[in-house]
Amino acid sequence: MNLERADLNLLVYLDVLLRERNVTRAASHLGLSQPAMSNGLKRLRELFGDPLLVRTREGMMPTERAMELQPMVREALAAIDQVIQPNRDFNPIDARRTFRIMASDYAESTLIPPLLKQLRVSAPGISLDIMTPSDVSFVDVEQGKVDMVINRFDSMPQSFHQATIWSDTFSCVMRTDNPILQDYNLESYLASQHIWVSKTGMGVGVGVNPEDVQRLGWVDEAIGRQGRKRDISVFTRHYQVAMLLAEQSDLIVTVPTRMAQLASSNPRVVLREPPIKIPLLELKMAWSPLLQQSAPHRWMRRLILDVGRQL
Repeated sequence: MNLERADLNLLVYLDVLLRERNVTRAASHLGLSQPAMSNGLKRLRELFGDPLLVRTREGMMPTERAMELQPMVREALAAIDQVIQPNRDFNPIDARRTFRIMASDYAESTLIPPLLKQLRVSAPGISLDIMTPSDVSFVDVEQGKVDMVINRFDSMPQSFHQATIWSDTFSCVMRTDNPILQDYNLESYLASQHIWVSKTGMGVGVGVNPEDVQRLGWVDEAIGRQGRKRDISVFTRHYQVAMLLAEQSDLIVTVPTRMAQLASSNPRVVLREPPIKIPLLELKMAWSPLLQQSAPHRWMRRLILDVGRQL
């Protein structure tokens, strides 16, 4: 094997691939997109002249050559880690720094409070600067001016690293005396008036075209696949505002379940499952390749993912 052709990052990919035996999970673990991980596996196969992982009915299985390589790869990575460890030390309990995080109000309401609680214990000197999607551009992230962005994204530059924090279902929030509760089904749901709330990606938002169903998001796409359409009276980009409006009117708001559960103790509203199947929402975290190897950044990313898993 010619070292001039080798990319040491590929050894990291191989180690995780052999441990996970699943391209999607390996990509999530490394903060890569699935296409990037698949491309990494292709390069590994070319580098070693072996399939390494073969798809079977039991899933991806390692070849004999891969099994031989696994302990050697782990030993090599451990040795490399020892070489560079002095420059990567990070002690969170003594750290003093600010992390700039762009978060949608969905992420800010559901993820940030437990994250902050954990920081008070493990890293009291770390502060958070929470920014809104309209505050940040892809260029800001690419240049490392923003540590990470947390939202649901329609698209993402291929150079960015990313990881899924969690997947979420949807729930409907409405006030307890909403007439729809007397006969709650798809027909009464579509006959009611609704609050639309969404803000994906980053950058300054633009006005919504109610006729452009494909750009209205998960809920309206799901309804549109049945050849139907809901009546939207209010368009907003803030989940908290949407749920407040649902509490004060006969309007219905369909929001991610983790957001809806924040109102579960409110005696003035009730939560119901949507009368239509809606695809899962994925809350993602993305960051610049410039920050991929930063020890403080790696620590914060792990903490965010851990908090997400606990929730």
